[in-house]
Amino acid sequence: MAETGSSGPVPKSCVMAIEAYVPGKSAGKSANSFKLSANESAIGASPKAVAAFAAAASTLALYPDGSSTVLREALAQRYGLAAECLICGAGSDEILQLLAHAYLGPGDEAIYSRYGFMVYPIVIAANGATAVIADEKDFTTDVDALIAAVTPRTKMLFLANPNNPTGTYISYHEVKRLHAALPEHVLLVLDGAYAEFVKSNDYEAGMALVSESQNVVMTRTFSKIHGLAALRLGWAYGPASIVDVLNRIRGAFNVSAPAIAAGVAAINDVSFVEKAIAHNTKWLAWLTVEIRGLGLQVTPSVGNFLLVHFPAHKNAAMADSFLQSRSLVLRRMEGYGIAGALRLSVGTNEANQAVVAALKDFLK
Repeated sequence: MAETGSSGPVPKSCVMAIEAYVPGKSAGKSANSFKLSANESAIGASPKAVAAFAAAASTLALYPDGSSTVLREALAQRYGLAAECLICGAGSDEILQLLAHAYLGPGDEAIYSRYGFMVYPIVIAANGATAVIADEKDFTTDVDALIAAVTPRTKMLFLANPNNPTGTYISYHEVKRLHAALPEHVLLVLDGAYAEFVKSNDYEAGMALVSESQNVVMTRTFSKIHGLAALRLGWAYGPASIVDVLNRIRGAFNVSAPAIAAGVAAINDVSFVEKAIAHNTKWLAWLTVEIRGLGLQVTPSVGNFLLVHFPAHKNAAMADSFLQSRSLVLRRMEGYGIAGALRLSVGTNEANQAVVAALKDFLK
């Protein structure tokens, strides 16, 4: 019998110290609302992926393939990788969680940059490890600061490249320089959630570095360029030894059959991906020019979003309230320690034009 006055099971202290992740706000109920807070695909998902998802409805009573075999094979063929070095998950977030669970524990340290993805400190703390934050320069990853943060207790380093929420990136040369400075036992996690959007010649998502190393893993997602955010689908490429470790602790059926089917269709619909890239390239540049033309500072971005900075007399909180009154939902940045900015996802043609018009009215 439970003791009188018992408060019930007590969770681990490291879990209760975590500040829960808060996603971007949803759009309002109005048909004219635009959700520009979550970096979702501006053009939706591939019609072929939608059709594959719908076709999977006839097999909902059956468990999915626990190894996501056909999806891993499709990824292997698309990118020229070994299928046995691939693992799929419920979004790349799950893979980040698995990596931390497998390689971090009390007494360990894991490093990420000042404005890195908010999931990193969560997965670090959840496993009792200590998060070490390296400062950035102009909202851009500083490789020297990351290297200086390495100690004998360092076990992992998370690098979002391009980074969310800043949209900045570092060159492949800098990534290699970072890796070369890490001890062999430190796992470098290259988060390439926005890799497909980058058009810079000096960028590489990390596949080559994984292929030639034993302590590098690259994670990717279907939520952004492929427009499958609702299905929670991601993947990683890493050394076979690390993939084997992750397969030992992941859920037996961690990816649903409809997600697998839609993912295969999406990865094979190259023309749709090219269409999504073209849309983003056009409107990212347009938004940058137009918003800067209003007198606002915009951090240069290679992703599908922009970090827009506001002055004190027309601050980000005021801008957010005004934009919401126009049914435009952006992402507040207080959680990232950038209270003076809003993150704006590239949207449809109509949404992009509407947000610039609203900002113009706000700044009058």
